[in-house]
Amino acid sequence: MLRRKCALVVRHGHILSCRGRAGVLPFACKAMVPQGSHPSAHIRAYGVNAPEDRTTTQVAHSAPFPRRTHTCGALSAEDAEKPVVLVGWLVPKGKVSKKLSFFGIRDSYGTTQLVVDSRTCGPDVLVAMREVPEESTVLVEGVVRQRPESQRRDVPAGHVEVVVKSFTLLNPADRNLPFMPFDTQNLANEDLRLRYRYLDLRRTELTSNLKRRSDVAFLVRSTLHEQGFTEVETPMLLNSTPEGAREYLVPTRVKQSSSDTPSQPLFYALSQSPQQPKQLLVASGAVDRYFQLARCFRDEDGRKDRQPEFTQVDLEMAWVSWGRHQADGQAGSQKSTDLWRIGGHEVREVVETVIRRIWKQVENVDLEERFKVMTYNEAMARYGSDKPDLRFGLEIEDITSRLPKELRSALDARGEILEVLVVSAQPEDASFARAAYEVEYDKAVERLQVDPAAPSEWLNRSRIVQDILPSFDHGLDSAGLTSTLRLAEGGTVWLARRPRGAEGGWTPLGRLRLALSETAQCNGDLVLSDEPKFLWVTEFPLFTRADEDKEFLAHGRWSSSHHPFTAPMYEDIEKMYAGQVEEVRGQHYDLVLNGVEIGGGSVRVHDAAMQEYIFSKILQLDDKEKSSFNHLLHALRCGAPPHGGFAFGFDRLMAILCKTTSIRDVIAFPKTAAGTDLLFKSPSPSTAEVLAQYALQPLGQR
Repeated sequence: MLRRKCALVVRHGHILSCRGRAGVLPFACKAMVPQGSHPSAHIRAYGVNAPEDRTTTQVAHSAPFPRRTHTCGALSAEDAEKPVVLVGWLVPKGKVSKKLSFFGIRDSYGTTQLVVDSRTCGPDVLVAMREVPEESTVLVEGVVRQRPESQRRDVPAGHVEVVVKSFTLLNPADRNLPFMPFDTQNLANEDLRLRYRYLDLRRTELTSNLKRRSDVAFLVRSTLHEQGFTEVETPMLLNSTPEGAREYLVPTRVKQSSSDTPSQPLFYALSQSPQQPKQLLVASGAVDRYFQLARCFRDEDGRKDRQPEFTQVDLEMAWVSWGRHQADGQAGSQKSTDLWRIGGHEVREVVETVIRRIWKQVENVDLEERFKVMTYNEAMARYGSDKPDLRFGLEIEDITSRLPKELRSALDARGEILEVLVVSAQPEDASFARAAYEVEYDKAVERLQVDPAAPSEWLNRSRIVQDILPSFDHGLDSAGLTSTLRLAEGGTVWLARRPRGAEGGWTPLGRLRLALSETAQCNGDLVLSDEPKFLWVTEFPLFTRADEDKEFLAHGRWSSSHHPFTAPMYEDIEKMYAGQVEEVRGQHYDLVLNGVEIGGGSVRVHDAAMQEYIFSKILQLDDKEKSSFNHLLHALRCGAPPHGGFAFGFDRLMAILCKTTSIRDVIAFPKTAAGTDLLFKSPSPSTAEVLAQYALQPLGQR
């Protein structure tokens, strides 16, 4: 017998012919209808097989089709017995018998179960739907009915199903897709998923993340509008400035205004933040309270929580305070335990309002009326980090004052202190007992095991103590210190020296504390609470030499811990002018959640003379570097009001709300950790002809 495969060829809603191996075979398919007639009421634009061959040829439906009546997550028991039209991706579920199959139809709103019964829709529809490739887009028409009570699910459309009457194959998917997005048991590696991001975005997790991101953005905008903010867009193409982060340069064919100078390439710099535009906007008086969801660009090394382009919720406010004023009635009402001693109270109130609104509407959690405040020095002393996670203990202790006089004097001469981190044998430290033996730590840290039989001897065995004072007699009695540290019954103690004044974002013991927590969690010995522990960290050093990310600009000079426009605390202004730079604290505030910085801001310098002094005398900018800020200095001289602001890292905030460890999971088209885009193949080299338009040429060519 001649084996034939055939398919209906449909154009503009009519069946024209059935094509097989031998050409046009009007007799080959028993489902064939007279040429030129209307197609079956049940079948539109899908392959129909000859009984002796199951191979199909399927084509996209490029003709009018009915409009959908509902999304795939909208149907409920109230829609029972109603006719509906659904569109989406067909999800095979299972073949029950020769005459009955279940499918799902999915869109970004949810999934509806389909019942395909040949007694209702006819055998041709059932056969055709069984052969539709997974991830194909289809249109189905049918009637809603309630699912049996035992099969109902508390998910969108989980109480109903649709009995299919007819279906249309809108676009068949390739049978050899790079991966199946819903195969969670065999999830493709991230690079492959990023290369085919349009497939990966079909995963429910990512679809839900994007929807939640949209909802939170709308909520932020609504809340800020209620607070009297005006949304203003600022330029992305700016001039390069030494503000601290590496910038992306964009060549342009714009010519220099003067024709007397030789042609040379000109560049824009992509905005690393709207810092200068928003300050100028508020200085102008046109906007009292500004905000935008700003796109920002920084040429930084990729990490799981950083992207070369990112979004921040950017705020700036005029008439921001410079600290508590004795005559201010509100200051008297502040709780005595509130450590917010800097300016920016107005910014704090707005930020906390936005965060409380987000957590209430998204997480259904009522946050405290006021977030906890901690100074930078306290955070570094107790937790060894400027973004401490308060969900677990293991606080660091400074034991310098409890050391013998000779050791204290030696440390004082070096400007150092001696700190310890202890995991005792007490029940409260049991979660970290196993991690204490497994954790890796910095070479600057010394680990000592305390013997319960001789608990007071651990300090005598310390290499660090020997390094501090080689001639010291190690027969000291540390019984009192051992008791204070809860080591009488044994345990593990780590020691480390550090400068008396904290620098940067971590101390060696701070990194160890976090590593102990991560190791204990990996071992299953520690489960951290999901309870949001918000914390303001304030009074950072205004200037630093400990930021490696800014050294490419600083070249050994002081750099700004935040940015060069941050104001000093008014108590430290005299120290700044007296040259005691390392002692000057800034009016800078970071908002931290469970060990993650989700935003930061500061009160700005509004005095042009003070800003000029910071540029010239402390940061030691040369004339060319200062010239990029001339417009800002002039704006300050034009009567700029006291002002301050804040910026949320929106991607990082959404990663927390979506409970994912990578911000790539909350961005539609993210870059890799290395900053490359596997989907759009960027960055990429350009041709010499294109470069020549910008007065550029490839390296090695003249």
